Amino acid sequence: MTIAKVEVERFSLTCSKPFDAVVAVLKSAVGQPDMVEFFKATRAANSFSDLERVVQNSQGRTGLMLFAEFDLGAILRRETGRDTPKSMRFLVGNPLIMKEMVKHVPDAGSYAPVTVLLDQRPDGVHVSYDKMESYLLSYGSLEALAVARDLDAKITTLLRECAS
Repeated sequence: MTIAKVEVERFSLTCSKPFDAVVAVLKSAVGQPDMVEFFKATRAANSFSDLERVVQNSQGRTGLMLFAEFDLGAILRRETGRDTPKSMRFLVGNPLIMKEMVKHVPDAGSYAPVTVLLDQRPDGVHVSYDKMESYLLSYGSLEALAVARDLDAKITTLLRECAS
């Protein structure tokens, strides 16, 4: 048995935009394929180039896609009976980017797709992301870190856009 400590860097912005507007910007920037159909298509791909085509056709202008979303606030609101707080977790990524990291660091599969958290607090909407580079730093793979840095740049650019 092995237990490793992984230190994580959190990127976070706070903005005064309405929560729903921040969500809308995020969703407009990433592909939103029907995931059942997406996985059917990836399994049916006869070659890697066919698989790449399926992924490319499913990604948004950011090169990313939405794998799942969870309305965390719905559970909290159910308890309080109010319309706040609002909190959403989005799983965002690209299987081709994940493949490149996992080739060099198999444990990278534990962190991809990544989580983007949007939550409304008294001081505004918080837009947060745990940086992939920080997850992979301790593994020492320069190749995986280069891919992680590129992914971090895509995600942080997206989050800045959401918050501006």
